[in-house]
Amino acid sequence: MPTWNSRFKKGLDEQALNFSSSIEIDGRLFNEDITGSIAHVKMLVKQKIVSSAEGSKIVKTLESIRKEISLGKLKYNWRNEDIHSFIEEELTKRIGTTGKKLHTARSRNDQVALDERLYIKNEILSLKKIITGLQKLLLKIAIKHKETIIPGYTHLQRAQPILFAHHLLAYISIFDRDIDRLNDCLKRADKSPLGAAALSGTTLPIDRNYSAKLLGMKGIIENSLDAVSSRDVVIEFISICSVVMMNLSRLSEELALWSSHEFSFAQIDDSFATGSSLMPQKKNPDIAELVRGKTGRVFGALIGILTVMKSLPLAYNRDMQEDKFHLIEAVDTTKECLQVTAGLLSHTKFNKDRFEKELDGSLLLSTELVDYLVRKKIPFREAHNIVGKLVALAISKKKKLNDITLNDYKKISHEFEKDLYKYLTVKSSIINKISKGSTSFKEVENQVKFWTKKLL
Repeated sequence: MPTWNSRFKKGLDEQALNFSSSIEIDGRLFNEDITGSIAHVKMLVKQKIVSSAEGSKIVKTLESIRKEISLGKLKYNWRNEDIHSFIEEELTKRIGTTGKKLHTARSRNDQVALDERLYIKNEILSLKKIITGLQKLLLKIAIKHKETIIPGYTHLQRAQPILFAHHLLAYISIFDRDIDRLNDCLKRADKSPLGAAALSGTTLPIDRNYSAKLLGMKGIIENSLDAVSSRDVVIEFISICSVVMMNLSRLSEELALWSSHEFSFAQIDDSFATGSSLMPQKKNPDIAELVRGKTGRVFGALIGILTVMKSLPLAYNRDMQEDKFHLIEAVDTTKECLQVTAGLLSHTKFNKDRFEKELDGSLLLSTELVDYLVRKKIPFREAHNIVGKLVALAISKKKKLNDITLNDYKKISHEFEKDLYKYLTVKSSIINKISKGSTSFKEVENQVKFWTKKLL
């Protein structure tokens, strides 16, 4: 029987109970709920609201309940309204009236808000560890490919030669900012709403800072209305998961492209690929495609929680029960996709020799000719125009830039000399980059050293 129904003449209709029950979702938070309850009762003991003997009895029984739920010995179902009520009811069954003292000076409103913040704190630490593992894997692959040259792309068109290691290091930087965002979110999640009660606080002499300290949290949410009615930390956390998934989706897209016959750059192991039910020759990058597809789930969770909260007046409204569905969906999907991406990458080989010879003299080196002319004091826009004419000539003659004769070069600009040809290899293009953070061998080595020191 719910703990709130003493004023009601009828029990909740079966259909209404089934519809309103959230335990299949918030049951995931049983550990956080018990942790919060233990801190709360210890505070009640300190403040002499509950006796030491009563507090010890409650704590001991809560720990037993925690262990039995975690081992699957104690089960709940949809008839239990939520995990918070289930645990309190189970406590009361076991120790009688003393169990009814647990909820003194708190409401399910601040209890739920605390559970979510504790859950987010734990999941931030978990996500950071998984992301760091993926970064380490990317770094190890980058170290193997410090001399592998590939075309860099803009607009999905070949742009300039880059080192494959440089490409992978970019993802390490991208995921590092995701970790920064998680760290920043942690600062806001690490505040306790416990003791705000339903919305206005309590007349009992509680010590909110003490319970926050017991929970390892860095302070309290000062305003009791804000404490129970805000879900901005949930929204922020899901938005970070959305950014992580967006970054994973981009990497997945590239793995799908690279493994195609047209690219022939990546070979995915059979254990991370699938075939076709019709076409025997097919080897599909389904894992990468599924990560790309599951990104929509997390984006959907973000839109879902924003939609739940957008019109709610202060303080708590039952709509907010839906927040946990979106929170857990985002966490589960993001963690699973990070882990399977690491598995996919560790079962993928990259062809070191796929592009280098093909790229020598190609149109990707056009910018090298622009820089060549700029070093001869020709204004950049003029140099760009000159090389554009050379590109048009190469296309019309179906030749590479290093196949065009010096005579033809001089017809377009007298500034061209025989030394131009030494700039038309991909290695010279890589070597000649001198700007910090560029794709040169030297700069990539510096980046590898930086990330090695930070990650390995």
